[in-house]
Amino acid sequence: MNLLQADFDADIANEYGSQISNMDFLGIPLFDGPNLWNLLIRFAFNLLICWVLVQFFYYRISHRRDYYFTYIMFSVTIFLLLFLLQNLTIEIGFALGLFAIFGMIRYRTNTLPVREMTYLFVIIGVSIINGFGMSASYVALLVTNVLVILVTWILESTHLTRTEAHKIILYDKIALIKPECRQELLADVKARTGLDIINIQVGSIDFLKDTAYLKVTYIPTDKMPNDIDMVTKFKQN
Repeated sequence: MNLLQADFDADIANEYGSQISNMDFLGIPLFDGPNLWNLLIRFAFNLLICWVLVQFFYYRISHRRDYYFTYIMFSVTIFLLLFLLQNLTIEIGFALGLFAIFGMIRYRTNTLPVREMTYLFVIIGVSIINGFGMSASYVALLVTNVLVILVTWILESTHLTRTEAHKIILYDKIALIKPECRQELLADVKARTGLDIINIQVGSIDFLKDTAYLKVTYIPTDKMPNDIDMVTKFKQN
């Protein structure tokens, strides 16, 4: 036993042990324990933050499951993309380019509403921060994410950011569109629609049919999006 201890060389053991533990295939390590744990911890942290934003702020009001799926998958994909590319020489323009690429996405059915675009921007930003913030401490990342959640909560819970909706109405009492009859116009549209109207804009006027298009700005009774607010008429089959 004493002979074995005397012949033991720590440098040789470390060299061969490192070769065994750092086995690779085509230059890529087969297993990297510390980096894997770092990935899992940061991934869980980023997913938790984005889930809180989507579940307790966006979905609580909108109840849009399609965007729920979109936001979570955006978060997962962007975080993993940036985390796995952290060892490459990437300028800050790459990260900012993601905002431009994904922020201008438009789906074929409808243009993304402003609120949905805002949450998409926030989700992308949080994922980039958590994926690229390798040099920052865990405390700094935690404080940054908490600030995002805190500001979102403050804005969603105050009347400063109240939701306003717009509706196009084909109006038949053309005599009330005159500027001096504005109060009568507001009262008549409120009585006939039951909406909490805060502003009315007069658009195209047809004197032959005695009608005019009105753009009505109102406060909805709930914050659910209305996809057909701006539709003027249904298509005739």
